[in-house]
Amino acid sequence: MPELSIRKIIEKTLSGEIRIPSFQRGFVWEPEKVAFFIDSLYKGYPIGSLLFWRTNIRLENERQLGNYSLPEPTKGYPLDYVLDGQQRITSIFSVFQTELTAVSTVSSWMDIYYILGSSVESQQSQFVPLDANNVEAKKHFPLNCLFDSVKYRKATEHLDDQTKIEVDKLQETFKEIQIPFQLMETDDRAHVAIVFERINRTGVPLDSFQLLKAWSWSTDFDLQEQLDDLSSDLADYGYDGLTSDQDLLLKCFTGYILGSTSPGAITQLDGEHIRANFDEIKNGIKSSVDFIRGELKLNSLKYLPYPAMLVSLVKFFGTTKKGGAAFTDLQRQSLIKWFWRSCFSRRYSSGVNSAHETDLQAMERLVFDEQYDICSFKCEVSPTFFTDNVFNLNTVNTKTFVALLASTSPKSFISGANVNLSEPMKLANSKEFHHIFPAKYLQRLGLARNRIFCLANFCFLNNADNQRIKDKAPAEYCKMMNSDKINDILQSALCPSQTFCLDYDTFLNERSKILVDQAKVLCGMAG
Repeated sequence: MPELSIRKIIEKTLSGEIRIPSFQRGFVWEPEKVAFFIDSLYKGYPIGSLLFWRTNIRLENERQLGNYSLPEPTKGYPLDYVLDGQQRITSIFSVFQTELTAVSTVSSWMDIYYILGSSVESQQSQFVPLDANNVEAKKHFPLNCLFDSVKYRKATEHLDDQTKIEVDKLQETFKEIQIPFQLMETDDRAHVAIVFERINRTGVPLDSFQLLKAWSWSTDFDLQEQLDDLSSDLADYGYDGLTSDQDLLLKCFTGYILGSTSPGAITQLDGEHIRANFDEIKNGIKSSVDFIRGELKLNSLKYLPYPAMLVSLVKFFGTTKKGGAAFTDLQRQSLIKWFWRSCFSRRYSSGVNSAHETDLQAMERLVFDEQYDICSFKCEVSPTFFTDNVFNLNTVNTKTFVALLASTSPKSFISGANVNLSEPMKLANSKEFHHIFPAKYLQRLGLARNRIFCLANFCFLNNADNQRIKDKAPAEYCKMMNSDKINDILQSALCPSQTFCLDYDTFLNERSKILVDQAKVLCGMAG
């Protein structure tokens, strides 16, 4: 099978030779998934092959590559349109290229950095997505300079000799990586449409026969129709996007049927497995969504810190009963504690397959034994979680923080009214999250952005109230509040009772302690 180097992918993209047809969906990978993919490349793990459609006909409508507008072709024809592997090519180009400037922010992109001193033998990723404000020069090395000699020399000039050797090896590894691809040469658009439809109908690469078997259907069972029906059922609940995450669905199937989500487990599935268990899995997904929305107040898949947790929940809730499986109060409490401990321990950030295998077994035990402990894994919550992490709705830590705030039925500061969580949580609407100490007020005091935007300075707040507060100091805007309700409002927002009398640093310290206490209660670690 032919191969392309990373440099060649960059060159062919910059020359306009690689293009994205308009019938492709946009770039949807989250920054953490991009970092995990880069880690797989670096460690030589299989990432599948790319599929190009080579043609001498320019499509009238094309899509940009992630946040980049593709250059006009400089070499004429033929052109290579991406049929399979768009997310991978977009990630590679966006991580390593240095010539094009982003023309939009269609995705929540963050640059990817190598963690200096990390071990290649570790199961954890050696790469991390970061905002510029969170980059530590002694700890993080940018990947966007590896294929630019000028930028590379500048990025390495401050490093000691041992670290230079480490990043030189990093650069050498990425320069040597070869990515397999397949080429389909035709000017018959009808043929291309059929091939593309089949790729997306199965949701897997064309060259993976075992995975195609897993998604096989019979004359009386059409998997795509079943998933479309499930998507319709979930549409009104903010979880319709779940059925388009085919990797997550595959793991729901293998986790429920085989008790494992490893790549090897996926190859053991066949059409009969899917047909025999689909109703139980479908009901399990619906009940899991009901549980997350009802017990955890997360009304959108976008706010679920780790969608991978659904795989374990489906194992517990899976049933042939359309109304869902019944569960006891003890089981409910165990599931809630498991959710929070998983979030704060970042259980599903790395070693996900191993975590799934353990949790799937635990969930199966819990179904039959309400006393069974499904939370025996280690979990710690530190005040630094709330003071060192910057508010960014695309990160797991922020999503965990938002879920924590939602757990206390917060009230808006000025009106004292209960914050309507359905809209901001359902629509991923950042307008309902605001600073307690207004950003402009803190900027006038000369504070750094990472200090102003730390998690501990955010709360739910109705937009109308925020417009009244604007850039006023807390000691000033608190005068607009109903004095009889201040204590209840602050308590619901997990804020110190003396919030409006404290200086900013003291407030952050005091609030972070309260947030930690609440997290420990939810994690079952209080007392």
